[in-house]
Amino acid sequence: MALRSEESHQAILNATMALVNPEDGEGFSLQKLSIERIAREAGVSKTTIYRWWPSKVAVVIDSFLEHHVARTPFNEELPAVDSLRDHLGSVAEVYGTGEGRLVAQLIAECQHDPEAMKEFKDRFWLNRLETATSLIHRAQSEGVIRNDISSREIADILYAPIYFRLLLQSGPLDRDWAHSHFDIAMEGVRSRN
Repeated sequence: MALRSEESHQAILNATMALVNPEDGEGFSLQKLSIERIAREAGVSKTTIYRWWPSKVAVVIDSFLEHHVARTPFNEELPAVDSLRDHLGSVAEVYGTGEGRLVAQLIAECQHDPEAMKEFKDRFWLNRLETATSLIHRAQSEGVIRNDISSREIADILYAPIYFRLLLQSGPLDRDWAHSHFDIAMEGVRSRN
């Protein structure tokens, strides 16, 4: 990407994040967000946005990802189980903020829009799931996690309660809760050797 293109691309991502996660804590509605508003805030044309993204949901996902991935890392330096535990803690911590409300709105928007669901899965969920299942495989090969349960099932066991709490607001989402949840889940999947 040329320097000017990179500057425009970054301006779009930054403007989108400012619009969807306002620092003043004002309520945000993904339904009210438009490509026109993003373009105006970023100082670019709608055509420039559509050059990189097919929809506003795709722009929001990429903007969110740029901030989210940095705040919810998988630490490959740690033993696999510790990396998973730390990651789930950071996900819960972030989802306990306005960024969590954004994810909840993205998921809600996707329920009625198959294209948006595909964007959400392709741009966000599948990449994160692949990294998580890779760590689970590593823990299985280390003999820490049972290998008679698929890595995908274990990922579902670990992540589903976070999304349940996020969507239904059934309890706090924070690092302490996530670590407690992880420890309980590990009792069921820990290798018995």
